[in-house]
Amino acid sequence: MTSELYWLTLTALMTALFWVPYILNRIAVQGMVAAMSYPTADTPEQTGWAARAMKAHYNAAENLVVFAPLVLTLHVLGLSTALTASAAAIYFFARLVHYLVYLAGIPVVRTLAFAVGWAAQMAVGLVILGIL
Repeated sequence: MTSELYWLTLTALMTALFWVPYILNRIAVQGMVAAMSYPTADTPEQTGWAARAMKAHYNAAENLVVFAPLVLTLHVLGLSTALTASAAAIYFFARLVHYLVYLAGIPVVRTLAFAVGWAAQMAVGLVILGIL
């Protein structure tokens, strides 16, 4: 397995776990039955951090849709380099930081983490296109 596929797998697994904290909060705030039902007008709101966790999870899934095809294309073309291996690892950690600071409500760091992840995606894409 290439480094890029390794980091893609870890990123996918991490993204798959991002729903757990906000669902546990939903159960704690609303109760098990309400948490498994459709929300109604009288459904209690989640705490602020849990609402941010849900948004961070959506953002992670949206960006995984970009990152995964880039890594898979890179793999099929056999273009693994030290740059792409580093970019894949950086992407993983940028997304982890993005999630954690989104939960904590730290806006500037959240944006910087997002930008680092985006730059890692662009690096992989530019290698595929032969620009880097």
